[in-house]
Order: sequence, then C-alpha cells, then structure tokens
Amino acid sequence: MWGLAEDSHSIKLIESFLTAGKPIGVVCHSTGVLHHVKTPDGKLLVQGKDVTGFTNGEEEEMGLTKIVPFLVEDEMLKLGAIFSKKANWQVHVVSDGLLITGQNPSSSGPAAKTLMAAVKQRAAPAAITRAS
Repeated sequence: MWGLAEDSHSIKLIESFLTAGKPIGVVCHSTGVLHHVKTPDGKLLVQGKDVTGFTNGEEEEMGLTKIVPFLVEDEMLKLGAIFSKKANWQVHVVSDGLLITGQNPSSSGPAAKTLMAAVKQRAAPAAITRAS
C-alpha cells in the first residue's frame, strides 16, 4: 500500500485497465491503492462503488493503526465508497462492475476466483444471433 498508493505508474496502469474495460482485483491493504484512481470520465473510481478491504478492526488487532499511512476502511468511506465488511478475518469479496475487492488475506483465493471468472466472461465470444 505504501508505495503503490502514490505511484503514478501504478495509478496510470489501473486507469488503463478501466479504459480498456478490464476487470481489476485488489485484496486487503491493496484496496488503498485505489484512492487516487479515476475513471475515464474523471470521477474517483471508488466513489459510489461497493468495496471492501482491510478493516479498521483488523488493523487494530494487528497493532498497525499508528503505522500505516491511512486506514483503508476510513479512506474508502472518506472518498465516497460504500464500504462493506464482515467480522474480522472472515472471508469477504465484493464485486461492483469491473472492480473486485477482498477484505483480508483469507479473501485472496475467493477474490482471485471472482476475478478469473470476470476475465473469462469478458473473453467469451459474443453469442451469434441468427435470424429465423
């Protein structure tokens, strides 16, 4: 989160995925990387989106609330995201359009499966419609 959240190359890469209509998956602290990412129309990506990420409670249990540059949950709420969470350390994945987010490390596998399903769906050829 520390380096990528402010890295212009990372931000541009994620924005290029959005422009190309490619799904994006992030888990845990990685949701924080999205705080500067904008949609092609210039709106913050997370604004009005359903997301999840490392929760304030999980951060507190780890003793990191004073170490991390920002709390993912607080940052997403501040930016207008609709932050969803389950009890600390529970598996939780949220999909909203092209954006797939996972709450914590336990959510990595399910988030990856959700992302791969989105990639597969995007890659599937359109059905051919035949006139009768």
